[in-house]
Amino acid sequence: MLQFLDQLPFSILIVFAIFMLLAPFHPMPHVVEKILMLKNGQLHRPIDIFDLLFHLAPLLLLGLKWWLSQGRP
Repeated sequence: MLQFLDQLPFSILIVFAIFMLLAPFHPMPHVVEKILMLKNGQLHRPIDIFDLLFHLAPLLLLGLKWWLSQGRP
């Protein structure tokens, strides 16, 4: 897994993370919708939790890649 992450350029991860955070573009991005549901205590269905994690996954991979790149010489 880490070798795969090392081979992925930051630029691709950044573009993919932005795209997934904003998708779908109309009427409201899923991440915003799911975070509002979480704030209101309405995020109960497994499909909604999976959807939130699915849309946040590229951002988490980007954060992991950045964190690992900081600790290596």
